[in-house]
Amino acid sequence: MKLQTVKQARESVGGFSNPSKMPCRAISLSVEHCNVGAKLAEVPGTICSKCYAGRGHYARPVVQEALQRRLDALYHPKWVDNMVRGINGADYFRWQDSGDVQDMTHLKNIVEVCERTPNTQHWLPTHETGLVLKYLRDHGEFPSNVCVRLSAVMIDGPEPTFPNTSTVTSKGDHTCPAYVEDGDPYCGDCRACWDHEVSNVSYPLH
Repeated sequence: MKLQTVKQARESVGGFSNPSKMPCRAISLSVEHCNVGAKLAEVPGTICSKCYAGRGHYARPVVQEALQRRLDALYHPKWVDNMVRGINGADYFRWQDSGDVQDMTHLKNIVEVCERTPNTQHWLPTHETGLVLKYLRDHGEFPSNVCVRLSAVMIDGPEPTFPNTSTVTSKGDHTCPAYVEDGDPYCGDCRACWDHEVSNVSYPLH
């Protein structure tokens, strides 16, 4: 069988997203299909109640169509192969710039993609604490080239108990530099989100 091109592989998984501030491509799903996040979105004061991925650019029909295509492709037998081909040895990759891990099958497939792209640094932010902890109980650890960050629940709330985490603050004391400069947010040279040595990244409420 002829090997798919990178473009074809990306199309097969519903297309990669290309967040303007990121130094890399990403893949995302609709926030409507978040398991934990959809429940948190109904609770005032939670990070998910102010989720950027439920409004603005993400609400455009063309974006929603792309998110649905990715969900429809998620359990295709060749999804892992196509993700590996689509990432194509990139230096960095972000999982879930919108939406979250769906279930253990999805998480295991993400892990396999990371294992098969050892030269790529992956970042997986998630509210799916139960899935993450179950995976660790059953498998011991994640691949060294993926930084799994458990997300805090509340705005201005404490970080989760986990080696790598993220929080959101409304107080102006954030560590993420992407929103400091004027104009559109941009990561610049910062790669803290992908770095295991950075225990917590604090984002400004936006």
